Amino acid sequence: MSSTRRFLLIRHCQAVSQAPHAPLTDVGRRQSRDLADFLAERPVDRIVSSTFVRARQSIGPFASRMGLRVELDPRLIERCLSERPIENWQQAIRDSFEDLHLRQPGGESGRAVQKRAWEALEETLAGNPVLPIFVTHGNLISLLLNAVDPGFGYRQWQSLSNPDVFQLEDQGEGQWQFQRIWS
Repeated sequence: MSSTRRFLLIRHCQAVSQAPHAPLTDVGRRQSRDLADFLAERPVDRIVSSTFVRARQSIGPFASRMGLRVELDPRLIERCLSERPIENWQQAIRDSFEDLHLRQPGGESGRAVQKRAWEALEETLAGNPVLPIFVTHGNLISLLLNAVDPGFGYRQWQSLSNPDVFQLEDQGEGQWQFQRIWS
């Protein structure tokens, strides 16, 4: 049992598109092997991933190397911004960081995404893993980090890379601290 609750948030490697079934590109497959090398020396004992193909393929080489099962959790899928294409989707994302309750037609608000993602994280952390990893998507990660630090917003979302790794550590009394440890 770990004395300090901590976990890694990993953004998937480069994919051919944003579709749920989109696989990694050749570059993304190389990135997934580099990610496996980076993670190999860490005491990871649990892997939870978005159901999207790009997330599963991003962590696949590491899971195979370490003999760990990848648990799938649909609460970690990418945010549904809208049920239909939005002409200026980047402005919609910017607006959604300024108003976390803003919701496009058929889409999810930032608060709704934070709620479902934190539920998935807390459920896993309740089992007292040493160092679980959660493999997910850029907008979801940005919204989680925004819940920890409201200063993490649109500009920081834009600066994310594929892949990206953040470590979060519980500071007590519901306070978390994060740092980017690899990109």
